[in-house]
Amino acid sequence: MLTLLAPHARAQDADTQVALARQSLPTVEITGNYANAVGTSDAASQGTVTAKLLESRPTLRPAEVLEFVPGVIVTQHSGDGKANQYFLRGFNLDHGTDFATCVDGMPVNMPTHAHGHGYSDLNWLIPELVNRISYKKGPYFADEGDFASAGAAHIDLFDQLPRGVGSVTLGQNGYRRALLANSSAMASGQLLYAVEAAHNDGPWDSPEKFHRFNGVLRYATRTDDSRAAFTAMAYNAGWNSTDQIPLRAVQSGLVGRFGNLDPTDGGQTSRYSLSYALQRTLTDGRFSVDAYVIRSTLDLFSNFTFFSENPVDGDQFEQAERRRVMGLTSSRAWDHSLAGHDSTTTVGLQLRHDRLDPVGLYSTVARRRTATTQESRVRQTSLGLYAENSTQWTPWLRSIAGLRADRFSFRVDSSIAQNSGSQGAGIASPKLSLVFGPWDKTELFINYGHGFHSNDARGTTATVTAKPPHDPVDRVNALVRSRGGELGLRTEIIPGLQSSLALWQLTLGSELLFVGDAGETEPNRASKRYGIEWNNHYAARPWLFFDADLSLSHARFTQADPAGDQIPGAIRTVASFGVTVADRGPWSGQFQLRYFGPRPLIEDGSQNSKATTLAYLRAGYRVSKDVKVALDVFNLFDKQASDIDYYYGSRLKGEAADVDDIHFHPVEPRSVRLTVSMNF
Repeated sequence: MLTLLAPHARAQDADTQVALARQSLPTVEITGNYANAVGTSDAASQGTVTAKLLESRPTLRPAEVLEFVPGVIVTQHSGDGKANQYFLRGFNLDHGTDFATCVDGMPVNMPTHAHGHGYSDLNWLIPELVNRISYKKGPYFADEGDFASAGAAHIDLFDQLPRGVGSVTLGQNGYRRALLANSSAMASGQLLYAVEAAHNDGPWDSPEKFHRFNGVLRYATRTDDSRAAFTAMAYNAGWNSTDQIPLRAVQSGLVGRFGNLDPTDGGQTSRYSLSYALQRTLTDGRFSVDAYVIRSTLDLFSNFTFFSENPVDGDQFEQAERRRVMGLTSSRAWDHSLAGHDSTTTVGLQLRHDRLDPVGLYSTVARRRTATTQESRVRQTSLGLYAENSTQWTPWLRSIAGLRADRFSFRVDSSIAQNSGSQGAGIASPKLSLVFGPWDKTELFINYGHGFHSNDARGTTATVTAKPPHDPVDRVNALVRSRGGELGLRTEIIPGLQSSLALWQLTLGSELLFVGDAGETEPNRASKRYGIEWNNHYAARPWLFFDADLSLSHARFTQADPAGDQIPGAIRTVASFGVTVADRGPWSGQFQLRYFGPRPLIEDGSQNSKATTLAYLRAGYRVSKDVKVALDVFNLFDKQASDIDYYYGSRLKGEAADVDDIHFHPVEPRSVRLTVSMNF
């Protein structure tokens, strides 16, 4: 069930308003996988994924819940404990960069990260606890700051599970998973707990031996006009990884498609968090606050170039960090009259402080440190303030105008003295949206806004390269502006069908691109992207749902360079089609097909990846009221394709010099998993 708010009441905290207004506002039943009805958003590309889809659709890895956001692709180029690779709107987002992700008020993107700026690890997410995913695309929303130029996703967890669940999953390649989760009344609230343990060897010639342990404990209270929750989370994982390998190594027979060239690659990671959330409905509006403390660690061992730098011992390196994050987000919305029209004004504050003690890059041999390339202690603080007004001027015209101001400060103490220092930067981001309609269950949108992404703090103070001979380098800008616009349409003129169309454009002052020999993202030239998205969600019957999405993008550098103007990894085409069958007697099922189109791998476009088409299938059977069996098949048609492709130089054992080549990480072959779950 989704609560529909009057248009003037929708501002930044739409999700909070929905949750708090259930007791006082009329409700309508929304059936299907998406709650994207006319009158529920400020842009055609904004929407909500319901728990119905989350429950019915299988995921190979936890972060694949983001693929429920139309146009998003989630892949992997290393072990399952490492953050996934993300693609959206002509971006290879690497591990996060320009796509902001948030879970229950806590940011997922990690700035100035050991492996890549904006690193978004979601392996600690338990999909069964996800209540819904609210998504936005483009820099049109005043409450979205760093990393949100391409889009943002807010993942909300349950306060109270519909029923307790215990499940065991067994699959090929040593896959095992156990989950126990429940919620029960305690005092005046609900106590929710969940524990998860999983192991997977994968199809790799060198078993991945991935293992993770996960725990969630939440106490939530709710009254007619407020909701509060305390949440504790704990996660620990370790793995061996098979990273991308050069095509020539497979073609020569040196390794198979699932082989590796450095069997000691892998990592360990952990994450612990405490958070508090409060939302309250007031007589004249709403108030919300989220506060959190996060502690995370990472030790990641990779070898992307093999024997380029060290022909004897190999090029393995370690990226490690110890991080603490403290943050606070708060907003206050006032419902009032503006020139005789219903209006809502919202002001908000977002404060975040990251402490890295330390973050470093090290040379290693078989996970043993042999030298320190650079080790830094970093203090990074960001403060965002925003204001937004939403006014219903006529029954068919609504405006949303906002202004955001952000200030960042960095302090870096590096093992390389020339790279130590302090920097600060600020940026202002105006936003404006107009919503026309609805007419005949159809509405039109015009959206425009400025946004930004930050750069790695170490780049803002560095004056020499981290690797010898420490050549001089220019400091990078701390904040990079983005500008975007969108024309959109959403309609429900056909009964049962929610359809939206968006024409969008986005420019960036500087790209963040993956650098293979460092395993990091670095600033690059300015760029421009534009494209079209068409999303369709159809409830054909109360038990039968169809989802079909198409996204086409064009991406180019806008600054001339002899190397070319194409952006490596820029995705051009994404298409997906899904069919969900719900509760046909004891049976249920879901089929999902997604197409991930070719991408240029270097600037001149002479090297391109191939397309990847994958299908997932779930068949479920309810044995009794409390017992259900589900059979999941991944890569149903057993396609041989790539999860990711790069093009760069590397050197194999015995080669006299670096060879430019495609380096790929294969999709996993067809695999089957069987889950038995019991509700209580």
